[in-house]
Amino acid sequence: MRETIRFLRNGSVVEVRDLRPTDTVLDYLRLTLRRTGTKEGCAEGDCGACTVAVGRVVDGEMVYQPVNSCIQLLGQLDGAELVIVEDLAQDGRLHRVQQAMADLHGSQCGFCTPGFIMSLFTLYHAKGQSRSRKAVTEWLAGNLCRCTGYRPIVEAALNSCFDEADDAFSWRAKDTIAQLGQLDDKRDVLIGNGDGFFASPASLEGLTAIYAQHPDATLVAGATDVGLWITKHLMELPKVIWLGRIEGLDRVEESPAGLLIGAGATYQACEAAISRLSPDLGALWTRIGSKQVRASGTVGGNIANGSPIGDTPPALIALGATLELQSREGDRTLPLEDFFIDYGRQDIGAGEFVTGFFVPRPKPDQVFRCYKISKRFDQDISAVMGAFLLTVVDNRISEARIAFGGMAATPKRAKTAEKALTGASLADPSTWNEALKGLHADYTPMSDMRASSAYRLETARALLVKALMEASGTDPAQLRLRGPDPDFASESMEAAE
Repeated sequence: MRETIRFLRNGSVVEVRDLRPTDTVLDYLRLTLRRTGTKEGCAEGDCGACTVAVGRVVDGEMVYQPVNSCIQLLGQLDGAELVIVEDLAQDGRLHRVQQAMADLHGSQCGFCTPGFIMSLFTLYHAKGQSRSRKAVTEWLAGNLCRCTGYRPIVEAALNSCFDEADDAFSWRAKDTIAQLGQLDDKRDVLIGNGDGFFASPASLEGLTAIYAQHPDATLVAGATDVGLWITKHLMELPKVIWLGRIEGLDRVEESPAGLLIGAGATYQACEAAISRLSPDLGALWTRIGSKQVRASGTVGGNIANGSPIGDTPPALIALGATLELQSREGDRTLPLEDFFIDYGRQDIGAGEFVTGFFVPRPKPDQVFRCYKISKRFDQDISAVMGAFLLTVVDNRISEARIAFGGMAATPKRAKTAEKALTGASLADPSTWNEALKGLHADYTPMSDMRASSAYRLETARALLVKALMEASGTDPAQLRLRGPDPDFASESMEAAE
């Protein structure tokens, strides 16, 4: 068992032995190394001022991802390469993205500039990106400029980021890959003792053993949620087990039946496969957090933490996903919808952990739609998240699976509305009215800073109408809802349009 973490920086191995479980990369840089180019802004992974680049070997090539260092645990760097803004200039010459930012006046007050530089550095090294404003703005969605200087920043990106990488990092890529291979020793890591530790098992067997001994430990995958427990809630987490080195936990396996995703797979790693499973899921994925969040955060963590406003569970529940769990007592599977018991409570025992989930592929006679409603398009928490799987035979709905997030204490199916939709005709909107009424029986949403209860209910009805209209293939302007309560349904149709 190893008692240190090891990572690369500037071509050299850095070994850290004195490590507290909740030490962040940002605090290590600013307080220990006194490298203050990396800034602390929001301390919750929203503003991007703290962005650094983390490099790992993917399919035999170096891949650099932007990471929010304020919520990334220092221990998560084990086996990776760390690149910070001070590392980019070589022999007195600015890196190409730095020079472009200077030449095109992309820096104003300068506070956000290091974060933008590091995000652009990862774009500079990304493969297969098209030179377009859309590509740049999507890549920079997790970096905020308070001086509203986005135009020159985008111009700097267009000017510098889309030619073949030609810098010190690309020149020594082969050596870096070899060095990272040597660091990957497949040994379990444990820094600390029984009262407090940072652990990083290298196998499921190692995780099972240490978690059985310490079921009170906090499991961490990407830390995009747990990091906020540390920085915002000031929680003490004496025992932390990081899952990022466990072989096979990051699997993404496609089959004709569906998609198997390991609990350690990041949003970024499974985005392409998710998009092939469903274009709607692919569109949803691009609105979950930012590039930085998707590079670190995992779908398994989004599920395991049990948030009622998590973006992925409603969509996966509607598709009929099943969850895999493991403990020293053995393995088990259960429908994802049964995992959520109540607010903050999940069907998971002491020493038991999520290993992955399976998402069935929609069948040819099924229509799947999902929609996220939030105040901002990018990087915002859902007010309402709705997902719909409709099985259609002869233009009639033979089965419906509807799930919402943000409407109850847990992600929850709309059983009354589902039953009311069975037998409804897509060609006759008047047959949809009972399902719209049924949502009132299925949910009693709360009011909070994101939305009122009334807004949530009306939005849920509108999203159901939107899904039905899209499934019908009819121009919304031509639909006129008729039935026992036409005013009720018409309002929902207008909101959906």
